[in-house]
Amino acid sequence: MTQTPPTPEADAPHWHALPAVDTVQQLRTDPHRGLAQADADRRLSQWGPNRLPAPPRRPAWLRLLAQFHNVLIYVMMASAAVTAALGHWVDTGVLMGAVIVNAVIGFLQEGKAESALDAIRRMLSPQATVLRGGQRQLVDAEQLVPGDIVLLASGDKVPADLRIVSCKSLRADEAVLTGESVPSTKGDAPVDATAALGDRHCMLYSGTLVAAGTAVGAVVATGTRTELGRISALLAQVQTGTTPLLRQIGQFSHWLALVIVVFVIATFAIGVLWRGQPAEEMFMMAVALAAAAIPEGLPAIMTITLAMGVRRMAQHNAIIRQLPAVETLGSVTVICSDKTGTLTCNEMTVQRMVTADRVYEVTGTGYAPLGGFLRGDTTVAPQDDAALQALAHVALLCNDAALNHTDDGWTLTGDPTEGALITLALKAGLDAPAERAAHPRIDAIPFESEHRFMATLHHDHESHSVILVKGAPERVLDMCRAQRHWRADGQHDDVPLQPDYWRRAVGDCAARALRVLAVAIKRVPMQQHTLQFCDLDNGFVLLGLMGSMDPPRPEAVAAVAECQAAGVRVKMITGDHAETARAIGAQLGIGVGLPALTGAEIELLDDDALREVVASVDVFARASPEHKIRLVQALQARGEIVAMTGDGVNDAPALKRADVGVAMGKNGTEAAKDAAAMVLTDDNFATLGHAVREGRGIYDNVRKFILFMLPTNGGESLVVFFAIAFGLLLPLTAVQVLWINLVTSATLGLALAFEPTEDDVMRRPPRDPREKLLPGLFVWRVVMVSMLMAGASLGLFLWEIAQGTTVETARTMAVSAVVVAEMFYLLNSRHIEHSSLTRSGLLGNPHVLVAIGACAVLQLAFVHAPWLQAVFGSTDLSLDEWSRVVLAGLAVFLLAELEKLVLRLWRGARRTARA
Repeated sequence: MTQTPPTPEADAPHWHALPAVDTVQQLRTDPHRGLAQADADRRLSQWGPNRLPAPPRRPAWLRLLAQFHNVLIYVMMASAAVTAALGHWVDTGVLMGAVIVNAVIGFLQEGKAESALDAIRRMLSPQATVLRGGQRQLVDAEQLVPGDIVLLASGDKVPADLRIVSCKSLRADEAVLTGESVPSTKGDAPVDATAALGDRHCMLYSGTLVAAGTAVGAVVATGTRTELGRISALLAQVQTGTTPLLRQIGQFSHWLALVIVVFVIATFAIGVLWRGQPAEEMFMMAVALAAAAIPEGLPAIMTITLAMGVRRMAQHNAIIRQLPAVETLGSVTVICSDKTGTLTCNEMTVQRMVTADRVYEVTGTGYAPLGGFLRGDTTVAPQDDAALQALAHVALLCNDAALNHTDDGWTLTGDPTEGALITLALKAGLDAPAERAAHPRIDAIPFESEHRFMATLHHDHESHSVILVKGAPERVLDMCRAQRHWRADGQHDDVPLQPDYWRRAVGDCAARALRVLAVAIKRVPMQQHTLQFCDLDNGFVLLGLMGSMDPPRPEAVAAVAECQAAGVRVKMITGDHAETARAIGAQLGIGVGLPALTGAEIELLDDDALREVVASVDVFARASPEHKIRLVQALQARGEIVAMTGDGVNDAPALKRADVGVAMGKNGTEAAKDAAAMVLTDDNFATLGHAVREGRGIYDNVRKFILFMLPTNGGESLVVFFAIAFGLLLPLTAVQVLWINLVTSATLGLALAFEPTEDDVMRRPPRDPREKLLPGLFVWRVVMVSMLMAGASLGLFLWEIAQGTTVETARTMAVSAVVVAEMFYLLNSRHIEHSSLTRSGLLGNPHVLVAIGACAVLQLAFVHAPWLQAVFGSTDLSLDEWSRVVLAGLAVFLLAELEKLVLRLWRGARRTARA
C-alpha cells in the first residue's frame, strides 16, 4: 500500500507526549514491518539524507586577507609606509614581518575553529539496523527517514531522533546532550509535553549511546531536524565577539592617531607660518615626528606577550586555540561552568552508607579505590566492621559492571552507579575475583524500570544459598520483613523492620543530592537454581542504604574559592535536576543561600527579565543549549566578561558565544573542543585559576608597555615641539628622531613582554570591562614623564650650547639623554604602582637587563662609531659629558619613583580614612 509521508517536523506534535501507538499512526508506519522500500525512497527524496550540512566555507585566500582587517595592522602598515618613504628599510622590514606573522597566526587559528560543526557531524552513527518490508536490514544512517523502525542494542549509537515503541531494560547515556552523569532509564510511556530534554524518557536522541538493554524505535526526526542538528544550527548562528583588549586597543589607536595628526600639523604650521622655518625641513621633521609617535611596537608587544602567555599556560595544562583568549581570561568577571565532568568528576562515588544503627561517610572520589570510612570523626577499619563488610559484599556480587586498572587509571565497563559500588567494595578490602569465585552467581533478574531492582542468586561451597537484591528504597522496603542489627562482637540479630527510620534516612540522603539504593539479603534452599519474581515478594532482611553521587572535584572547590576571592563570580549551568544542582553547588560554594533557576523558568522570562534575574542566581538547572546561550548573552548585556566551561555537544554553542570558551580535553567531545578558545588537557577546573592569573598578568604587561611607550615617544616629540614653538635651535634632527625611535623600539619596549606576573594580581578585583586603557592616572603619568624627558634633553642641550659646546656635540648629548632616560624609565615601568627601588625591581627580569645592555651598546655605537657619525651627525663624547647625560636620565628615574611613592601614600591615606 502506498503511504503518504508524515507531516513536516515543524508541524508535528510533541512526539514525547504521544502514546507510542499514536506516534506510529501519525508517522504512517508499521512497528512490526517497518516501511516499504519504495515508501522509504520517496520519504528520502522529500526529507533528504540524515546528515548535517557542511557549513559554508570561506576560501583560504579570503580568510588570509581578512587577517589584515584590524586597526592594529593598519597602524603597523601605516608606520611601514612612512618608514619606507623615508628609506628606512630596516624599520620597514621589521614592521611588515610582524604584520605577516600576525596574519599567519590568525589564519591558522581560524582554520582550526571552523572544524566545530565537522565534529558534531562526526557524532552521527554510520550505520543502523532497520525494518524494511518486514526484513531486518543494515543500512547507512544517512538513508534513515521519518517512519523508519530502528532496532537498537547495548553499545549502539542512536542514529536519529526516535520515539521508543518498545524496550527492555533500556538505559541511554545522554551526557553529551543533557549533562546527566548517569544513564537515563527509558520506557515507552509518554511524558508531559513541557518535559525538559532530560526528562523525555520515551525518546532516544541522535548521537547518544545505548548504555544497556534493547529498544525498538520509530524515527521522528533526521538531519537538521534532530536535537543534534538543532545544536549544530545554533553553533552556526552564534557570532563571536571581539576581546576587551582589542576593543580598548582599537579605541586607543583611533584616539592616538587623531592626537598624532593634530600634533604633527600643529608642529609644521608653527614652524613654517610662525617661526619662518623652511617648509621642506619642517615637512621632514613632521614626518619623523609622526613615525616616532606611531606605536608601531604595540602590535608586536601584544603578539609576543600573548605568545609568552600561551607557552606558560601550556605548562599548566591549558592549550590556547585563539591567541586573544589569553588576555581575555584576565578580564573575566563571571565563569559559567558546566557541572558534569567540569566541576565534578563524572564518576559516580558512594559517599554515605546507612545501616539499622550506624552511618558511614565514605571518602575518596571517582572509580579509583582510594579512600576510607568514617563514623562521625572516627576512622573505621573496614576489615573489622561486619556491617560494612556485609554491605560491600552485596555491592560487589549483585553487580554487572567491571572496573579495570590501566596506565591511564581506572576505567569502567557498565553502569556508573554499579561502578561506584565495585569501588566501594574494593575500598572495603574485598578481593573481587576471590569473592566471585567463593560465591558464584547461579541466576539473576536484571534491573528494569518496571520493577526498579536487580536480584542475583548465589551459592557458596558450604551448602548455603542467598538472594541478593539492590534497588529503589521504596521497592526494596516492600520486600523486607526485618532489618539487620549488628552487635559489637560482629554478630547480628534480625529485628522487625522500622519503615519510618528508613524513610527518614532516605530523605536525609536525598537532601544531600545522593542517589539512594537499598540492599537486602534472603536465604533460600541450596536446591534452588533459578530466580522467579515470586521469590522476591517478601522474606528479605534489609542490610542498609548506599547513597552515591558524581562528587565535586576536590581541587574545584579550592579553585572556585580562589576565583571568588579574586572577584570572579562562578555560576553553574547544568542539565541536571534542580535539587541535585543546588546540593552540588552548596558543596562547591556556588549559590549558597540563593535559589536555583530551571530551564522551564528561563523559558518564561523575556531577555530583559532574564538580564535582571541572572545577576542574583548562581545555579541554573535543566538548561538546554538555547538556555545556555541566553544566559551568556544576558550576562554580556550587563557588561560582564564571560568565560564558559563545558565538555558536551550541548555546551558547544555557548562555548562559542562566550568571551572565552573553555573545553575539557580529556573527556570533552570534539565539538566542544573545536568551539572553545581554550582546552584544559587535565579537565581540571582549577587550571582556570592559573589561566585567570596569567591573563591578568598579560594585561598588566600590555599596560606597562603603553605606559613606557607613550612617554618615551612623547618626550622626544616634545623636545622638537618646544624648540620650534619657542624659536630655539633644534636639539634633534629628523634622522636623529628616527634613530631614537628605532633603537628604543627594537630593544627596550619588547623586554616588558617577559615581565613575570605580580604577586598581588589575584587579590585585585576584575577590571571594569568599561575601563579605559588609559585612565586618569595613566594620562597624568604619560604627561609627567614626557615633560621630564623633554626637560632633561632640552635643558641639557640648552645648557651645553650656553657653555659654548658645538651644536653637533650638544645634539649628540640631547639624543643620548633621551635614550638613557628611556633606559632608566624602563626600570620604572616594571611596576605601575610598586617601587622599582628593590632588588627584584632592578634585577627581577633578566630580559630588561639584556635590553638595557643592548640599547647601551647601540647608543655607544651611535656616539663613537665613525660610520654612524657620518649618517646621524653625531660626535664623540667625553667621560664628563657622558656623566651629565647619565645624571639627566637618573633624574627622570628618581622623580618617577617619587611620584609612585606619593601615589601609594595618598591611596593608603584614602583607605585609612574609609576604614
